[in-house]
Amino acid sequence: MKKALLSAFALFLLVSAFAQDSLTSVAPAEVKTAAKKKKEFDLSNRSGDHLLIQLGYAGWNGTPDSINTGGLPRSFNAYFMFDFPFKNNPRISAAIGLGVGTDHIYFKKTSVGIKDATETIQFRNLADTNHFKKYKLATTWLEAPIELRYSSRPDQPGKSFKVAIGVKVGTLLKAGTKGKNWENKAGNTILSYTEKISSKRFFNTIRVVPTLRVGYGHVSLYGAYTVGNVFKEGLGPEVKAYSIGLTLSGL
Repeated sequence: MKKALLSAFALFLLVSAFAQDSLTSVAPAEVKTAAKKKKEFDLSNRSGDHLLIQLGYAGWNGTPDSINTGGLPRSFNAYFMFDFPFKNNPRISAAIGLGVGTDHIYFKKTSVGIKDATETIQFRNLADTNHFKKYKLATTWLEAPIELRYSSRPDQPGKSFKVAIGVKVGTLLKAGTKGKNWENKAGNTILSYTEKISSKRFFNTIRVVPTLRVGYGHVSLYGAYTVGNVFKEGLGPEVKAYSIGLTLSGL
Protein backbone atom coordinates (compact mmCIF):
# COMPACT_ATOMS: atom_id res chain seq x y z
CA MET A 1 0.00 0.00 0.00
CA LYS A 2 2.84 2.38 0.88
CA LYS A 3 4.49 1.80 -2.51
CA ALA A 4 1.22 2.45 -4.35
CA LEU A 5 0.55 5.66 -2.42
CA LEU A 6 4.14 6.85 -2.91
CA SER A 7 3.88 6.22 -6.65
CA ALA A 8 0.61 8.16 -6.86
CA PHE A 9 2.06 11.02 -4.82
CA ALA A 10 5.19 11.06 -7.00
CA LEU A 11 2.98 11.35 -10.09
CA PHE A 12 1.18 14.30 -8.54
CA LEU A 13 4.50 16.00 -7.71
CA LEU A 14 5.69 15.56 -11.29
CA VAL A 15 2.52 17.13 -12.65
CA SER A 16 2.81 20.02 -10.19
CA ALA A 17 6.48 20.53 -11.04
CA PHE A 18 5.63 20.69 -14.71
CA ALA A 19 3.00 23.30 -13.94
CA GLN A 20 5.54 25.41 -12.03
CA ASP A 21 8.37 25.07 -14.55
CA SER A 22 6.44 25.46 -17.77
CA LEU A 23 6.13 29.22 -17.38
CA THR A 24 9.88 29.76 -16.93
CA SER A 25 10.78 27.61 -19.96
CA VAL A 26 8.93 29.69 -22.57
CA ALA A 27 10.37 32.51 -24.65
CA PRO A 28 9.90 36.18 -23.57
CA ALA A 29 7.11 36.72 -26.07
CA GLU A 30 5.38 33.62 -24.83
CA VAL A 31 5.76 34.83 -21.23
CA LYS A 32 3.85 37.98 -22.11
CA THR A 33 1.15 35.89 -23.78
CA ALA A 34 0.95 33.65 -20.74
CA ALA A 35 0.69 36.69 -18.48
CA LYS A 36 -2.17 38.01 -20.56
CA LYS A 37 -3.94 34.68 -20.33
CA LYS A 38 -3.47 34.70 -16.59
CA LYS A 39 -5.13 38.11 -16.33
CA GLU A 40 -8.17 36.80 -18.20
CA PHE A 41 -9.25 34.90 -15.08
CA ASP A 42 -9.60 36.33 -11.60
CA LEU A 43 -9.07 33.36 -9.30
CA SER A 44 -8.76 35.39 -6.10
CA ASN A 45 -12.17 34.22 -4.88
CA ARG A 46 -11.84 30.68 -6.20
CA SER A 47 -11.58 27.98 -3.55
CA GLY A 48 -8.58 25.67 -3.86
CA ASP A 49 -10.31 22.78 -2.14
CA HIS A 50 -13.57 21.04 -2.90
CA LEU A 51 -15.84 18.35 -1.55
CA LEU A 52 -16.53 15.76 -4.25
CA ILE A 53 -19.51 13.40 -3.85
CA GLN A 54 -20.37 10.55 -6.24
CA LEU A 55 -23.43 8.33 -6.49
CA GLY A 56 -23.51 5.66 -9.16
CA TYR A 57 -24.31 2.21 -10.46
CA ALA A 58 -21.77 -0.43 -9.40
CA GLY A 59 -21.03 -3.73 -11.10
CA TRP A 60 -18.60 -6.59 -11.67
CA ASN A 61 -17.26 -7.21 -15.16
CA GLY A 62 -16.82 -10.91 -15.92
CA THR A 63 -19.39 -12.21 -13.42
CA PRO A 64 -20.07 -15.94 -14.09
CA ASP A 65 -23.65 -16.95 -14.96
CA SER A 66 -23.67 -19.14 -11.84
CA ILE A 67 -23.66 -16.03 -9.61
CA ASN A 68 -27.17 -14.59 -9.24
CA THR A 69 -26.79 -10.83 -8.86
CA GLY A 70 -29.89 -8.69 -8.53
CA GLY A 71 -31.43 -5.52 -7.17
CA LEU A 72 -29.81 -2.16 -7.84
CA PRO A 73 -26.06 -2.33 -7.09
CA ARG A 74 -24.67 1.06 -6.21
CA SER A 75 -21.55 2.99 -5.33
CA PHE A 76 -21.16 5.98 -3.03
CA ASN A 77 -17.92 7.96 -2.76
CA ALA A 78 -16.92 11.14 -0.91
CA TYR A 79 -13.53 12.86 -1.25
CA PHE A 80 -11.99 16.12 -0.10
CA MET A 81 -9.84 17.45 -2.96
CA PHE A 82 -7.14 20.14 -3.13
CA ASP A 83 -6.89 21.83 -6.53
CA PHE A 84 -3.76 23.55 -7.95
CA PRO A 85 -4.20 25.52 -11.23
CA PHE A 86 -1.25 25.69 -13.65
CA LYS A 87 0.38 29.11 -13.56
CA ASN A 88 0.69 29.50 -17.32
CA ASN A 89 -2.79 28.16 -18.03
CA PRO A 90 -5.37 28.32 -15.19
CA ARG A 91 -7.80 26.28 -17.29
CA ILE A 92 -5.69 23.23 -16.42
CA SER A 93 -5.11 22.10 -12.86
CA ALA A 94 -3.86 19.16 -10.83
CA ALA A 95 -5.80 17.86 -7.83
CA ILE A 96 -5.12 15.41 -5.03
CA GLY A 97 -7.38 14.28 -2.23
CA LEU A 98 -8.46 11.69 0.31
CA GLY A 99 -11.77 10.06 1.04
CA VAL A 100 -13.91 6.95 1.23
CA GLY A 101 -15.44 4.82 -1.53
CA THR A 102 -18.11 2.13 -1.10
CA ASP A 103 -19.58 -0.51 -3.41
CA HIS A 104 -22.78 -2.47 -2.71
CA ILE A 105 -23.43 -5.57 -4.84
CA TYR A 106 -26.84 -7.28 -4.39
CA PHE A 107 -27.69 -10.95 -4.88
CA LYS A 108 -30.89 -12.98 -5.40
CA LYS A 109 -31.49 -16.07 -3.26
CA THR A 110 -27.75 -16.46 -2.73
CA SER A 111 -25.30 -16.61 0.14
CA VAL A 112 -21.67 -15.45 -0.14
CA GLY A 113 -19.29 -17.34 2.17
CA ILE A 114 -16.80 -14.59 2.92
CA LYS A 115 -15.95 -16.12 6.30
CA ASP A 116 -16.34 -19.83 5.50
CA ALA A 117 -13.44 -22.23 6.08
CA THR A 118 -13.19 -23.06 2.37
CA GLU A 119 -10.28 -22.80 -0.07
CA THR A 120 -12.21 -20.42 -2.33
CA ILE A 121 -15.12 -18.06 -1.73
CA GLN A 122 -18.45 -19.79 -2.30
CA PHE A 123 -21.56 -18.29 -3.93
CA ARG A 124 -24.35 -20.71 -2.98
CA ASN A 125 -27.65 -20.78 -4.87
CA LEU A 126 -30.45 -20.96 -2.27
CA ALA A 127 -33.43 -20.75 -4.65
CA ASP A 128 -34.72 -24.17 -3.53
CA THR A 129 -34.31 -23.61 0.18
CA ASN A 130 -34.49 -20.93 2.87
CA HIS A 131 -32.73 -17.65 2.07
CA PHE A 132 -32.64 -13.92 2.82
CA LYS A 133 -35.13 -11.72 1.01
CA LYS A 134 -32.50 -8.98 0.68
CA TYR A 135 -28.80 -9.78 0.52
CA LYS A 136 -25.73 -7.74 -0.39
CA LEU A 137 -21.94 -7.69 -0.31
CA ALA A 138 -20.45 -4.30 0.62
CA THR A 139 -16.85 -3.08 0.50
CA THR A 140 -15.48 0.14 2.00
CA TRP A 141 -12.21 1.70 0.80
CA LEU A 142 -9.90 4.47 1.99
CA GLU A 143 -8.84 6.13 -1.28
CA ALA A 144 -6.43 8.80 -2.52
CA PRO A 145 -7.63 10.23 -5.87
CA ILE A 146 -5.40 12.22 -8.23
CA GLU A 147 -6.80 14.14 -11.22
CA LEU A 148 -5.62 16.27 -14.12
CA ARG A 149 -8.44 18.73 -14.78
CA TYR A 150 -9.61 21.11 -17.50
CA SER A 151 -12.12 23.92 -16.89
CA SER A 152 -13.23 26.29 -19.66
CA ARG A 153 -14.02 29.06 -17.12
CA PRO A 154 -11.89 28.52 -14.00
CA ASP A 155 -13.06 31.85 -12.57
CA GLN A 156 -16.71 30.74 -12.81
CA PRO A 157 -16.82 27.07 -11.79
CA GLY A 158 -20.61 27.04 -11.80
CA LYS A 159 -20.72 28.04 -15.50
CA SER A 160 -17.88 26.00 -16.91
CA PHE A 161 -17.42 22.89 -19.05
CA LYS A 162 -15.11 20.47 -17.24
CA VAL A 163 -13.12 17.31 -17.91
CA ALA A 164 -11.01 15.37 -15.39
CA ILE A 165 -8.91 12.27 -15.94
CA GLY A 166 -7.21 10.54 -13.06
CA VAL A 167 -6.57 7.52 -10.89
CA LYS A 168 -7.37 6.61 -7.31
CA VAL A 169 -5.40 4.23 -5.09
CA GLY A 170 -7.27 2.57 -2.26
CA THR A 171 -6.88 0.19 0.65
CA LEU A 172 -9.75 -2.03 1.80
CA LEU A 173 -11.14 -1.01 5.19
CA LYS A 174 -14.02 -3.48 5.41
CA ALA A 175 -15.80 -6.20 3.43
CA GLY A 176 -19.04 -7.70 4.64
CA THR A 177 -22.37 -9.27 3.77
CA LYS A 178 -25.75 -8.17 5.04
CA GLY A 179 -28.89 -10.31 4.88
CA LYS A 180 -32.35 -9.15 5.87
CA ASN A 181 -35.56 -11.12 6.50
CA TRP A 182 -35.13 -14.91 6.44
CA GLU A 183 -37.78 -16.59 4.26
CA ASN A 184 -38.59 -20.01 2.75
CA LYS A 185 -38.38 -20.92 -0.93
CA ALA A 186 -42.01 -19.85 -1.43
CA GLY A 187 -41.16 -16.33 -0.27
CA ASN A 188 -42.92 -16.53 3.10
CA THR A 189 -41.15 -14.87 6.02
CA ILE A 190 -39.76 -17.24 8.64
CA LEU A 191 -37.94 -14.71 10.79
CA SER A 192 -37.50 -10.93 10.52
CA TYR A 193 -33.92 -10.16 11.44
CA THR A 194 -30.66 -8.84 9.98
CA GLU A 195 -27.42 -10.83 9.72
CA LYS A 196 -24.04 -9.12 9.24
CA ILE A 197 -20.77 -10.96 8.54
CA SER A 198 -17.39 -9.28 7.95
CA SER A 199 -14.11 -10.66 6.57
CA LYS A 200 -11.39 -9.51 4.16
CA ARG A 201 -9.87 -12.96 3.72
CA PHE A 202 -10.74 -13.55 0.05
CA PHE A 203 -10.43 -9.95 -1.17
CA ASN A 204 -7.60 -8.00 -2.73
CA THR A 205 -6.96 -5.27 -0.19
CA ILE A 206 -5.31 -2.78 -2.59
CA ARG A 207 -6.96 -1.40 -5.70
CA VAL A 208 -5.98 1.03 -8.46
CA VAL A 209 -8.87 2.64 -10.34
CA PRO A 210 -8.53 4.87 -13.45
CA THR A 211 -11.28 7.50 -13.54
CA LEU A 212 -12.89 9.94 -16.00
CA ARG A 213 -15.33 12.81 -15.39
CA VAL A 214 -17.11 15.08 -17.89
CA GLY A 215 -19.65 17.73 -16.97
CA TYR A 216 -20.85 21.30 -16.70
CA GLY A 217 -21.01 23.46 -13.61
CA HIS A 218 -21.10 21.50 -10.38
CA VAL A 219 -22.49 18.30 -11.95
CA SER A 220 -20.61 15.74 -14.03
CA LEU A 221 -20.83 12.16 -15.23
CA TYR A 222 -18.11 9.81 -14.03
CA GLY A 223 -16.77 6.39 -14.89
CA ALA A 224 -14.33 4.21 -12.92
CA TYR A 225 -12.83 0.80 -13.73
CA THR A 226 -10.63 -1.21 -11.37
CA VAL A 227 -7.36 -2.51 -12.84
CA GLY A 228 -7.12 -5.66 -10.67
CA ASN A 229 -9.62 -8.32 -9.63
CA VAL A 230 -12.01 -8.04 -6.70
CA PHE A 231 -10.80 -11.33 -5.22
CA LYS A 232 -7.29 -12.65 -4.62
CA GLU A 233 -5.87 -14.85 -7.36
CA GLY A 234 -7.15 -18.41 -7.03
CA LEU A 235 -9.55 -17.56 -4.20
CA GLY A 236 -12.54 -16.36 -6.21
CA PRO A 237 -13.93 -15.55 -9.68
CA GLU A 238 -11.90 -13.18 -11.85
CA VAL A 239 -14.23 -10.17 -11.75
CA LYS A 240 -13.31 -6.49 -11.97
CA ALA A 241 -15.30 -3.74 -10.26
CA TYR A 242 -16.62 -0.71 -12.13
CA SER A 243 -19.05 2.12 -11.52
CA ILE A 244 -20.74 4.90 -13.50
CA GLY A 245 -22.84 7.75 -12.19
CA LEU A 246 -23.12 11.38 -11.15
CA THR A 247 -20.64 13.64 -9.37
CA LEU A 248 -21.44 16.76 -7.36
CA SER A 249 -18.41 18.95 -6.81
CA GLY A 250 -17.15 22.47 -6.26
CA LEU A 251 -14.86 22.07 -9.27
